[in-house]
Amino acid sequence: MSRHSSLALATASSPDGRTLASASAASTSVEPASGFTISDLARDFGVTLRTLRFYESRGLLSPARSGMTRIYSGRDRARLALILKGKQLGFTLVEIRAMLANEERKQSGEASASVGGLQLSRNQIAEQLELLRSQQNEIESAIAELEATLRRLGRS
Repeated sequence: MSRHSSLALATASSPDGRTLASASAASTSVEPASGFTISDLARDFGVTLRTLRFYESRGLLSPARSGMTRIYSGRDRARLALILKGKQLGFTLVEIRAMLANEERKQSGEASASVGGLQLSRNQIAEQLELLRSQQNEIESAIAELEATLRRLGRS
């Protein structure tokens, strides 16, 4: 399933409930001169250090280095919020990377809408809805089976 999209920073939510636009603005206006450490981002977004290093290894984040210390910029902070929003919406990291790359190139000319800060085409939205509905049906079926089994056990 191929998805081509671009990302926008307009309305994505950060884990603390702020919109990404305000989080991004806050990170650029409040960003320390030295940037953010890996511990800062892990704490602020509720992720592990390992997760951040993994995203870096996959080319999704690119912190500067000061010796062995990773220094994340406001741009990295905003990208992390979009990565996490993309994961929450069920996109793979490969798809999220493509979306981030498209945003940076500003090459997307097709109609799109912002969903939690992710710019998605009509086709992407339809494909993701289809996938999520399929997963929902599988989950509902499993729940029904387990509930029926539990009722049978309750009668015994």
